[in-house]
Amino acid sequence: MQSAPTIGIDLPLKVLVWQDADGDTWLSYNDPTWLAKRHGLDPGVEATVKTLTGALHAVTTAAAGSE
Repeated sequence: MQSAPTIGIDLPLKVLVWQDADGDTWLSYNDPTWLAKRHGLDPGVEATVKTLTGALHAVTTAAAGSE
């Protein structure tokens, strides 16, 4: 948020768990890389964005019970 205060509209990061009409359950979230581009973050935050992306992937993969 220090680099681009507008990213505050998308923070904190969230994961939406929802079920479609067929009864399938989905996990959805905004990719941190996309958020960084959306808010024009400079390349100096790339390591942080990569860490957040990995963390979200790990959490959602574990929650979904898949590899």
